[in-house]
Amino acid sequence: MKKILLNFLLILGVVSCSFNNEHLPLSNVSFTPTPLISVAPQTEATIPFDSSEPPLVTKVFLPSSELIQNPERGFSTELDLEDSDYFQYYEDGTTLVYATIRLDEYVANELPQVFLSDLDEWFSLIRAGGVKVILRFSYNDGPYPFPEPDADLEQILFHIQQLTPVIRKNADVIVWLEAGFIGAWGEWHTSTNGLDDDIEAKRQVLFSLLDAVPSDRMVLLRYPVDIIQNFPVPLSAQNAFNGTYQARVGFHNDCFLASDDDENTYARDGINSYEEEVEYLALSTRFVPVGGESCAYNPPRSDCPTALRELAFFHFDEIGDGWYPEVLNSWAEQGCYDEVESKLGYRFSLISTVVNEIVLPGGILNLKVELNNSGFSNLKNPRPLYLILDGAERYQTLLPVDPRFWAPDTVSSFNFRLRIPADAPLGEYKLALWMPDAYVSLQNNPKYSVRFANDGVWEQQNGYNLVGNIEVNLLASGNVDESADQFVVLP
Repeated sequence: MKKILLNFLLILGVVSCSFNNEHLPLSNVSFTPTPLISVAPQTEATIPFDSSEPPLVTKVFLPSSELIQNPERGFSTELDLEDSDYFQYYEDGTTLVYATIRLDEYVANELPQVFLSDLDEWFSLIRAGGVKVILRFSYNDGPYPFPEPDADLEQILFHIQQLTPVIRKNADVIVWLEAGFIGAWGEWHTSTNGLDDDIEAKRQVLFSLLDAVPSDRMVLLRYPVDIIQNFPVPLSAQNAFNGTYQARVGFHNDCFLASDDDENTYARDGINSYEEEVEYLALSTRFVPVGGESCAYNPPRSDCPTALRELAFFHFDEIGDGWYPEVLNSWAEQGCYDEVESKLGYRFSLISTVVNEIVLPGGILNLKVELNNSGFSNLKNPRPLYLILDGAERYQTLLPVDPRFWAPDTVSSFNFRLRIPADAPLGEYKLALWMPDAYVSLQNNPKYSVRFANDGVWEQQNGYNLVGNIEVNLLASGNVDESADQFVVLP
């Protein structure tokens, strides 16, 4: 169970204020979402090379064995509530923090405005620290099997309405939500209001949460049965990342490897078989987030061989770094901890680039890139891919590629022809691939940019992956468009 719980009353003092219990419809809630950078669709088009253009040069890259600190993946760290900022988390190698926001004081009342304002300010601390948060709301700290009360369905739905503006405003630093609210620790079991046994109530909470977060953010459920009862057919590449409810529901296993069925995580209530749920998750988790923690030391199942196999099989993006201690310690003793840390989520490394290293002003730049994903999973949130020319002037263009489809244990490639501006100054330019955050608010913070696992390619200052150099030179050959005024991908 998550042991560190975010309680704003502890941080900010007890707040007393008057309020009423009028439940406002969601349509009356106003908010201003942080804008997204558009992510281009996947393309596999092959662009023919014109032999009249300058010769192509192949550059081969070697993968790095270094632990790469990248956003939206890896071991997550539970928050120390006494910290006034989160800069140290990033400095210690963490990009994900975990927080359970406790609503105990409001089981029967609305959330006061001061609470919502303090929550908004807290997100600013997350943003300033360069990390992102996995977020859960709950009404108690257990205990099991007789927890403190949770709220009834009406109150939960009302609280979700109240939280919606703050969640949407700060979605840039929320990597995803765990469904929460229901039962002990918000883990969708032992609800004092019987909500964990009410299919329709659980559906209303899930769909309300999916409506509360922007369409680019996902919500994770604790039990496979709750996913399958809502969406009987597993996700496929054809309906992944399309913004529908199903495409935005992931899985968090908070008793990973703790028993043969992960402490009743699988085949719960006998509705589905263990095999059915495992097969379903193996397919769907290619396109939705997976996280969690262990809750018991259970060798040999919790040892490295099974851990590595199941982390890959279920495409784990993150796992808690503090629970369960004996399990994590056994991974370190058996020698797989570093491998888990490196492979959680995505791990992209360049294999090769093919490019003409000399080009005329207004001429054509040919580019082909091959890369490998050696992680357990792939990107789950939108992520743009830009090609950068950086020299006497800086040019950038969005490539029509969706990196979320760079699958684990797979070589992916793309190739394009790009037009150089006719007024581009002569001289040397660095050629770089840039994968910033999809939110404009984080775009220029390199802590939120994706770094490739190759030595000598990372430019920390800008968050670029340097893939080569080109020269804009009047001595080059090839097609020229003297009217070209932008750096663009050619159709």
